[in-house]
This record gives sequence, C-alpha cells and structure tokens, in this order.
Amino acid sequence: MASKEQKQLGKTLWDIADNLRGAMNADDFRDYMLSFLFLRYLSHNYEEAAKKELGKDYPLSPSKEVKADFVVPPPLEIWYKKNKEDIEDFEKQMRRKVHYVIEPKYLWSNITELARTQNEKLLTTLDKGFRYIENESFESTFKGLFSEINLNSEKLGKTQKERNDKLCKIITKIAEGIADFSTDTDTLGDAYEYLIGQFAAGSGKKAGEFYTPQQISTILSRIVILDSHDPTTGPKPKLDKVLDFACGSGSLLLNVRTKLKEQGGTIGKIYGQEKNITTYNLARMNMLLHGMKDTEFEIFHGDTLLNQWSLLNEMNPSKKEEFDAIVANPPFSLRWEPNDTLAEDFRFKSYGLSPKSAADFAFLLHGFHFLKQNGTMAIILPHGVLFRSGAEEKIRTKLLSENSIDTIIALPSNLFYSTGIPVCILVLKKCKKKEDVLFINASEHFEKDKRQNTLNENHINRIVETYQYRRDIERYSRKVSMDEIKKNGFNLNISRYVSTSQEESKINLKEVNTKLVSINKRIKTNTDKHNEFLKELGLNLI
Repeated sequence: MASKEQKQLGKTLWDIADNLRGAMNADDFRDYMLSFLFLRYLSHNYEEAAKKELGKDYPLSPSKEVKADFVVPPPLEIWYKKNKEDIEDFEKQMRRKVHYVIEPKYLWSNITELARTQNEKLLTTLDKGFRYIENESFESTFKGLFSEINLNSEKLGKTQKERNDKLCKIITKIAEGIADFSTDTDTLGDAYEYLIGQFAAGSGKKAGEFYTPQQISTILSRIVILDSHDPTTGPKPKLDKVLDFACGSGSLLLNVRTKLKEQGGTIGKIYGQEKNITTYNLARMNMLLHGMKDTEFEIFHGDTLLNQWSLLNEMNPSKKEEFDAIVANPPFSLRWEPNDTLAEDFRFKSYGLSPKSAADFAFLLHGFHFLKQNGTMAIILPHGVLFRSGAEEKIRTKLLSENSIDTIIALPSNLFYSTGIPVCILVLKKCKKKEDVLFINASEHFEKDKRQNTLNENHINRIVETYQYRRDIERYSRKVSMDEIKKNGFNLNISRYVSTSQEESKINLKEVNTKLVSINKRIKTNTDKHNEFLKELGLNLI
C-alpha cells in the first residue's frame, strides 16, 4: 500500500477516535482503540496463514459479504466445527508458522458481528477473548497484555448495558472505517504508529513518557546502524542485539529495525524495557503489529535505574549481556533516589552517581555499561548534562577522558509533545580512536508548525551526513580537540564551540571618517549657495 494510503488509514481511524471518545480522556480511549486494532491484525493474520496451511480444505463462508471484517461465520469457524479431531495438530502447525492461535469465536469478524447486531454478549465475549490471547494464544505467555483495558469501566457507561452499547458503537465504527483498507502488516503497523503519535499530541506533557517523534527516531536510528569504527562505509549488514532501556511504545526500536532493513540489513533480536505498565503493553502490541514473532523481541516491565531485569543483572563479566546498538529517550531530569547500594552498582561504580535532582547521567551510564566494544549508543538528553557542575561534571569529565563521547547534536526547541525545551543527542562509543568530539549545532534548522517545530527530510539528512562524514561546516558543525575541551573545563555547552550567530562586519573607522568629512564639506558648499539665493530675495539666512 502506498504511503499516502497508509496515512489515510491512520487519519480515518483518528477521526473515528476523535468523534467517538466524547468526554473520555484521550489516553483511556487510546488503550481501547489500539487494542481493537491489535485484535483485528491478529485475526486477519491468523486467517490468512490458516488459508495457506489448509489449502483446498479451507472452506467458503455462506456469507455474501465481500469485506473480510464482516464475513460471518468466518471460514475457520466452519472448519473447526467439521474437523474437531484435527484441531490439535492444526494448532501445533500454526504455532510453528505464525507463533500463535486464536479460537474462531474470538476472531475480529465474529466480534464485529456482535457489535453490529448490538448483541448483549459483546462485552463478556471480548473480555474472554482478551484473556485467551494473553494466556493461551502464544507459546510465550503475554500475561497482562490487556491488563489496562477495563471493559467494565464506568468511563464506558454506568451500567453493563450502557458499556456494551458504547463498545458496539466503537467497534462497528472502527470496522467500517478500516474495512476498505489493506490488512497487510505494514499498513496496520503504520496506522498504529500514526494513532500513537496523534494520541501523544493530544495528551500534552504525558506523551513524553512513551513517544519519540518519528523525525528524531530516524536520526538516532540512522546513526546507530552505521559502522561504529568508520561510519563513512555505511550501515552494518547485521545487528545481533539492539536495546532501548526506556522504550515507551517501542517506536524507536522499530525505527532502527526499519532503517536497517531499508539498507538490506537484518537484526537478530530487539530488547526493550519500560516501567509504565500501560506503555509496556503498547510496546508489546506494537512489536506484534509490525509482524515481529514473539521470538524476535523481548520487552521487560521494570525500573531501569534499579536494574530489575535479570537479563542485565549478570555479575560475571564474561556472561554480561552486550548490545550492538543502544537507543534511548529517557524521562528528562527525572528525580530519583541514589543510595549507598547504587553507589556500588557495577553500572555506576567507576563514574559516580547522578544527583538526586536529575537521573540523566544514570540512564546514560546504564546503557553505556551494556554497549558492545564495537557498538554505537545514541541517547536524547536535556542540555543540562553538557554543562551542569557537581556530580554531573565528574561523570562528564571521566567519559571525555576515556574518549567515550563521539558526537553531540543540538536539536531545535519544541520538537517534543512533552516539553518545549531544546534537547541534544549524545553519541557514545567504546571503540573511538580520534581524540576529538564532533559538535553539530542544528538548533536553528527546522520548520515551524502550528503547535510543534518539525524537521524535514533535508534537516535530517544534513545531521546524519555531517555525523557520518565528520564534516566541519561554518556555523553548523566542528570537530573540537580534547585539549580545547579541557581548557574549557570539560564544559560541553555547544554554543562555546559552534556559534550560529553571524559575525558582524568590521567597520573601517578611517574610511567612515573620510566620508563624513566629505559629506560635511558638501553640506557647507550647498548651504552657502542656498544662502546667496535667500540674500537676493531678502529672506533670513540659514
């Protein structure tokens, strides 16, 4: 499906959401809508795979409906009823091929039929369907996937009937809106991403917790897929493991995967960690909606700063988990509780702890600890990390002394839904050889939109290519030696090294003086002439 059509599907669904949610909070309605879109994807993907698997044995439905969303009974339901003794073998085969199964009664077309006919059993059937998908559909249980979807919430209605009626209306409208569009993975995945972005925009500051705008995701993704030793050679052919330790809805991880695939490369497995339970579930759905099998990703629910993920808690250095690429957009200047135990933590011990008022460097050091020797890490942080004193200055100085900071990129302000402050991207490596830091000051290169500033393709390309070829460009980028940084007290404030201000042209005072003398002479000459005429006329002289 063309990009234009993909955007149109997203817009169609957003218009439905905007019209239907009424007084409901945008975040609450988002969870319902995205869950229904997810169920629709799982159903169609499963039915298409079953059609290929069963071949000629795949029955036709007696339904005269052309659109798949409304075909009742679905062909698979007919097959299940006629072939009860073969169901177990069939489902084993489906688990091998698509990694999950769905009982026909929970397929999207059956759910839409209950909605269309205002059936009072819709709510209970849907609830059972969600629990079935969480606990039985996949080999690796997706426990709690729909834990934040409360179908009995008073936000849907005060009584069971009101809630059922509201769900009937929402599901019917979604089914009607989506029925004319393709059911392929890219289309639905892009629609899901579009909706996440739109809900993020509507949620204001809360959105920063789970969503990185695509334009910024693209910059980070294109940077970390490049060869870490020599970016000019282009992207690596394969990244075995990619991590985002504050993954939100998973969009940034998926962007890395997309950008490498566009260059003909592959990713072994992607890993994400997210503290917020709702956002954690969004991320898991997002992975599956983009056609990823449950063996190709691992998302963990837990606190990154406390390092609650056992995968990353291996004390034996030889067994330490390491990643080829790490990307992150952690919460800016988050208050946290550093203590004596964390001071001895293997992630922080060599550098020191971030201050209580801002965990920015704690997030950075967490990721950097797990970076492979030949890997690349790109993290979005507030500008304060570049110049704040105290504990942060010590951490910054040690990272610079170890030659770990490769590039610093200043982005324009007001790019995020969550904050209007300008932010920067820090690129870190353990294999860096040149003892300098590339500063890119892109703070004044953007397009002004109604509510947000945006980066167009040219802006993005310029940033990435400047990084890739390590270019010096007047008033935009410069490679700064470690000696110069040291002279500045390891202060990395970008304007110290790359100023965007235009240099005022020098004034030649001697030349100006000569001109003024000449002008005064001409004034006197002309004044004398004028006075001669006034004298002849008997008028007062000037």
